[in-house]
Amino acid sequence: MYLNMCVCVLSRFLAVITMTDGDYDYLIKLLALGDSGVGKTTFLYRYTDSKFNPKFITTVGIDFREKRVVYTASNPNGTTTGKTFKVHLQLWDTAGQERFRSLTTAFFRDAMGFLLMFDLTSQQSFLNVRNWMSQLQANAYCENPDIVLVGNKADLADQREVQEKQAKELADKYGIPYFETSAATGAEVDKAVITLLDLVMKRMEQCVDKPPAEPANGNGAAKLGSAPPGEKKCAC
Repeated sequence: MYLNMCVCVLSRFLAVITMTDGDYDYLIKLLALGDSGVGKTTFLYRYTDSKFNPKFITTVGIDFREKRVVYTASNPNGTTTGKTFKVHLQLWDTAGQERFRSLTTAFFRDAMGFLLMFDLTSQQSFLNVRNWMSQLQANAYCENPDIVLVGNKADLADQREVQEKQAKELADKYGIPYFETSAATGAEVDKAVITLLDLVMKRMEQCVDKPPAEPANGNGAAKLGSAPPGEKKCAC
């Protein structure tokens, strides 16, 4: 069930370890998107298998990888609550080419969080981030979904076209975290995914903790009205 709350996220502690088997408490679907060739497939392969595949193979349509992790919840002040959850991550890998766009966007509403990626050695892929954001706002489960901006191929410093300041300014504009990663070396890959998982889990917790809506006229129907000023509406 997808959540209908768009909330600000507080800083909290997250511990993630690999699991080999057993049941899970949550199935979390995350989706990687961005232009073709930015490294989505190699990024996800690095995260799930801790390996780097230098061969470029264009993703056709949709593919996905999986990983089991343990999420440790914490209080807003950073102290752990003692609660741990077994999480089964499905990491969906989307094709970046325009001819697959309709298929790709069909998966937006099913995803609970997004890794929006661009290539640090390609200025055009960075400029296209705005287009992908528009696609997300139009097709995701909420107009303000959980997103992490990822600048990939940080190891290719001599080919770099996008400066860190540019990317951070764009991330700040959208109010989302930003990481510079390398699928080749593994730098910041885990941290980017863990941060996104943390955002999703906290949104879920806040939805569970939200008090029930007040009945209208005593008939048990929830009150319907416009959202408070400055609060964005979300729709599942």
